[in-house]
Amino acid sequence: MDYRDAGVDVEAGREFVGQISSLVRSTNRPGVIGGLGGFSGCFQLPTGFQEPVLVSGTDGVGTKLKIAQAVARHDTVGIDLVAMCVNDVLTSGAEPLFFLDYLATGKLDKLQLQQVVSGIAAGCKQANCALLGGETAEMPGFYPGGEYDVAGFCVGIVEKSEMLDGSQVKLGDVAVALQSSGIHSNGLSLVRKIIDEQGFSWSNRPESLGNKSLGEVFLTPTKIYVDAVLGARKSGLKINGMAHITGGGLPENLPRCLDRNQGIKIDPNSWSVPSVFQWLADVGSVSSQAMYNTFNMGIGFVLIVPAESAERAISYFQSKEISAFAIGEVISGSGELVGLDC
Repeated sequence: MDYRDAGVDVEAGREFVGQISSLVRSTNRPGVIGGLGGFSGCFQLPTGFQEPVLVSGTDGVGTKLKIAQAVARHDTVGIDLVAMCVNDVLTSGAEPLFFLDYLATGKLDKLQLQQVVSGIAAGCKQANCALLGGETAEMPGFYPGGEYDVAGFCVGIVEKSEMLDGSQVKLGDVAVALQSSGIHSNGLSLVRKIIDEQGFSWSNRPESLGNKSLGEVFLTPTKIYVDAVLGARKSGLKINGMAHITGGGLPENLPRCLDRNQGIKIDPNSWSVPSVFQWLADVGSVSSQAMYNTFNMGIGFVLIVPAESAERAISYFQSKEISAFAIGEVISGSGELVGLDC
């Protein structure tokens, strides 16, 4: 017997690394040292920082992978993976430098996982961070055939004096929301339950969702806000806080960027909730409270800016083709959102 008899094809793993090497190289940026094949990835920190702070983040894609595997489309979840990490790192004001991935599967399907890595590379390019390396684990008996899991890890850098930690947020500051690209990568377990129990398939095309298949709708990748937000700061726009709206929606994530004894008064009529969320609420009989506590409801990222900078912020992001709108203001409180039905 040998390792292949046990279900692990080492040679196929080597071939897979060779197939994805060009994808990895395409994400290189200044600072990358060496290439694939070593025991670790190396990156030289950029110069010009007085007190550089490294900011790290790690995440996965959750059960969105189940949808990708059900419809046999794997080229978008890699973008989600990068987005979930780099958007988190961005909230500290950090510029993402490099990214690493971990892919685990029961049996290596080179074509399937090459599509996953192509999405990871695409996400890294959007965030201008290098795909520095990763790990592919073939674990027979652990994952069913055709299934895989993926996780990511990102490191960014920010000048200590420019790092955002909540202390910069002031009473009267305005919350400016940046529109999401859809469901992003949270709440998919509830989505899958609704689809299954209401008798839908991923190929169904509801008229209210633009006649797109449900698979297409819910595999729309998470939007990456790095380039636009860092560009806004470099342009001189003052940003006092940022929040990435992920699992738990606005109620859980927006207060995380505030200082002590602060809350936010939300105007629930300041934005139009995209049709995909209304469809889920109607089809699944999901309460408004559960919707706001599960999904982003059309808001993927929020900036806290001085009141006098709100209009400038909105205009800047709209010039970058990102819909932006003021949704509330910072008030005295204890981390609650006032005015939102949640």
